[in-house]
Amino acid sequence: MSTTLPTISISIVSHLQGHLLKPLLDDLKKCCNTYPLEVLITLNLQEGIPVNARDYPFPVRVHVNWYSMGFAANHNKAFKKSSGQLFCVMNPDIRINEEVFSALHSCLQDESVGVAAPIVVGAEGAMEDSARRFPTPLRILCKALGACRGGDYAVKDETVFPDWVAGMFVLFRREVFEKLGGFDERYFLYYEDVDLCARMRLQGYKVALCPAAKVMHHAQRSSHREFKYFKLHLASMLRFFLTPPFWKVCWGRLTGKLQ
Repeated sequence: MSTTLPTISISIVSHLQGHLLKPLLDDLKKCCNTYPLEVLITLNLQEGIPVNARDYPFPVRVHVNWYSMGFAANHNKAFKKSSGQLFCVMNPDIRINEEVFSALHSCLQDESVGVAAPIVVGAEGAMEDSARRFPTPLRILCKALGACRGGDYAVKDETVFPDWVAGMFVLFRREVFEKLGGFDERYFLYYEDVDLCARMRLQGYKVALCPAAKVMHHAQRSSHREFKYFKLHLASMLRFFLTPPFWKVCWGRLTGKLQ
């Protein structure tokens, strides 16, 4: 096996979140200098370019959209412009206090793993529920009624293989992301990560949560505060429940072909 470290392409999409980009890039500069990096920033709405690329030891490329695009379309577009062997999708509201890519790359050494994600903690240090079982109408109802509380998986020191991981910070093997056609652009916002992980599982790849890697998430929770985001969340959820990947996952579970 080659000892050459792979280049990691990092895609970050800002939706008027420019004030978060410099702290995040500073974190990458400080904590993630083991692997060759390239950073592709997409400004989804017109805003000033908030960073000076010359301040960083890795290439930083900024693209400004003429019109707002969805999460899936923006990251797929960045992927086509990227050159790294590993492709990382990262939210602007992520903060990194320690080197994370070594542990994630280690998880991806298993060729059956298509995507790896770190432990995500909130600003107060509590672990977020970023690794979950596939949603179903019954599970959604159970959570809405407060009957299903706590995380779906017990996270300790060993790698966990959940159904799906939240797209706030995920690291893909390039060939897997490409094989699956990236994110489904019919989703404008929300459930793109659920759908992609479902299609990945149906292709025989595993999803890995790697406890040795940890990042902080300053969550915006827009769908909890603004009705338009709640509607987008609901529309994406309903779309997922009506798509073949959802029904194939359900059939796979029913027949025991998908664990």
